[in-house]
Amino acid sequence: MRPEDVYIRGTSTRLPSRLTLADAVASGACPPGTAAATGMESVAYSPEESAAEMAAAAARTALGRADSGGGDVDLLLHADTYHQGQDLWPVASYIQREALRNSCPAVEIRQMSNGGLAALDLAAAYLTAGHGRGDALLTTADRFCAPGIDRWTTDPGTPYADGATALVLSRRGGYARLVSLALHADPELEPLHRGDDPFTTAPFGHRMPVDFEAAKKAFVGRTGLSYAITRAHNGQQTVIKQALADAGSDLAEADWVVLPHFGRRRLTAIYYKPFGIDPARTTWDFSRTVGHLGAGDQFAGLDHLVSTGRAAPGDRVVLVSVGAGYSWGCAVVDVLERPSWAGESPA
Repeated sequence: MRPEDVYIRGTSTRLPSRLTLADAVASGACPPGTAAATGMESVAYSPEESAAEMAAAAARTALGRADSGGGDVDLLLHADTYHQGQDLWPVASYIQREALRNSCPAVEIRQMSNGGLAALDLAAAYLTAGHGRGDALLTTADRFCAPGIDRWTTDPGTPYADGATALVLSRRGGYARLVSLALHADPELEPLHRGDDPFTTAPFGHRMPVDFEAAKKAFVGRTGLSYAITRAHNGQQTVIKQALADAGSDLAEADWVVLPHFGRRRLTAIYYKPFGIDPARTTWDFSRTVGHLGAGDQFAGLDHLVSTGRAAPGDRVVLVSVGAGYSWGCAVVDVLERPSWAGESPA
């Protein structure tokens, strides 16, 4: 997709606190091998705030930065992967009430770690299809805590983090332009996060905390490791090639590549080596202090680059994502100007 006149007007990241891996290892919570393999320094965590509350806080900051209010926003999309703080409850409506107080459509996106870019794609299509003339508010949030999730062992190789992001997409101009965006799905890989377990009648019916490694071993045991690796690489390659082709560019020309907040070993195997990406062009120095924010890694990485001034006017930023299901996303963004709020502390 090559959207016409769609801009990023404001972004924000909410990271309440940090927990160092050294402290987590010392307490026995994080296996020493996990710390060594991931190369992470710390993860964001929330001592008290729910995912929904963090999302609302990030939304208010992004809206303020964008000079956007309830009367400007035609759509709210909230992407998440895990429990938002209440059961059988429309979290997007809560964020709308807390941050917008308007009556636009407010919808939850559950596309796992590809949810942020899935929301970006849907919002761009919505705004350019004539459904809205102004802005769309996109939020992401998760709080990965016990007893349902063990942030260190639920998905070995990727320490999970608590936090929220927000992005205001606009037809009214902004500090960056959305140049292109591509999505791709391969449901043949869906069992990678389901395994052989039967369906249950209630959450956590098999085990608690969730264990992604058990599901992956069951799938790979049937299909072979090379089958999963090849299909996963092809899916990511497909969206990167499509988004860059639509942008009339290639990956080597990108000034910055924002990757999922995986550990170092996983990033090397999935991105650095296969795609020839130099870690110096990524947000690794930031992501290794944050951890995996579920659907929010890409928005957080872009917000970090712009807030710190590292992404300068004229820079091209490529956002890359992958989510269980399996689905992949890639967006190309051109930075147009340094926003007035660059240099502010995170929400």
